[in-house]
Amino acid sequence: MKIGFIGLGNMASAMIGRMLNTGVFGAGEVIGSAKTQETADKVAQKFGINTGTDNVLIAQKADVLILAVKPIFLPEVIAEIKNVVDEGKLVISIVAGKSIDWIEQEFGQKLRLIRCMPNTPAMVGEACTCICVKEDVSALDKKMVLRIMSSFGKASILPERLMDAFIGVAGSAPAYVFLFIEAMADAAVMAGLPRNQAYEFAAQTVLGSAKMVLETKLHPGALKDMVCSPAGTTIEAVKVLEEKGLRAAVIDAVSACVEKSKNL
Repeated sequence: MKIGFIGLGNMASAMIGRMLNTGVFGAGEVIGSAKTQETADKVAQKFGINTGTDNVLIAQKADVLILAVKPIFLPEVIAEIKNVVDEGKLVISIVAGKSIDWIEQEFGQKLRLIRCMPNTPAMVGEACTCICVKEDVSALDKKMVLRIMSSFGKASILPERLMDAFIGVAGSAPAYVFLFIEAMADAAVMAGLPRNQAYEFAAQTVLGSAKMVLETKLHPGALKDMVCSPAGTTIEAVKVLEEKGLRAAVIDAVSACVEKSKNL
């Protein structure tokens, strides 16, 4: 089994690293191509895999081909490799804004094609990944893509019509969380905490709070109420956040992201 990556940027590197670290695939099973020899060499040295700059060669050798290039480069990559890609290969796209129908039209044929969208926490093995499959995709192909995507976080199958909603709540959302952590840390620095500790405390609190939601299965509102003692410090902070429109701002931000995704 050969897993081939076309594109060896940050996301592809994060995926490769976790696939190897978790033992889902061995270094001898992963190959890849990059736009420059410098990038190909860097990834080869880091992970011990075979890399190069020949997209056609990777497409020929791969049993599972992962398209991991920037959207602007995808048309030229497909034009380059389409004559060596057929239904004998499972093709997985992690390219933003390019639908299953669009990709098949560019290839000019029906493919065993699955579209995925992992987010950047893949770099630390905590990605949230949306998987969109066609009706004719086999159970074995679904099992394979889940095996790959679950090696670096949580992965769920959704209808492609919900991809834009996923991008709003997960794909782009790490940026919202980073902004929140930064703002909390700035406030802590104003109150006298050293900056490095402020970031650590804020980040750990976000991590722990998210884990409580996932593991307790309680409604976030119920968990919030557990922290808010009568006449205490927390309810005072929550009051200010509500007055400043945090909830509405987040809803508007996610909605704007969804709309932008629809129009890419």
